[in-house]
Amino acid sequence: MSLSRKKNSGLVYTTGQGRMCPDCGKPIDLCVCRRNSAFPKGDGVVRVSRETKGRKGKGVTLITGVPLNEIELKSLARELKVKCGSGGTVKDGVIEIQGDHRDALTELLRQKGWTVKRAGG
Repeated sequence: MSLSRKKNSGLVYTTGQGRMCPDCGKPIDLCVCRRNSAFPKGDGVVRVSRETKGRKGKGVTLITGVPLNEIELKSLARELKVKCGSGGTVKDGVIEIQGDHRDALTELLRQKGWTVKRAGG
């Protein structure tokens, strides 16, 4: 058995626990290695903008600069999607919410205590 095959043979999913962290081997909810990941660097301002580029004219609301790690960012995105009644995702530290919800999202993020700016036009 090659070294690379041994390295990549970790458990990824189990019916008893769900998704497993490939690094520490614990369930994703109890993962210790990803919770300690560093916060992204930034200027402390959360920016809310709208973009249609590369989406065949469909607009999405982008939220950048949120000072949270990956797990907390996904949790925030889930909460914002429920508040807007819309779909969305997290890609490379940017929350994407389908549709134009800039006004509602700006207010929700301000209530959470962040400095929020509308970016773009």
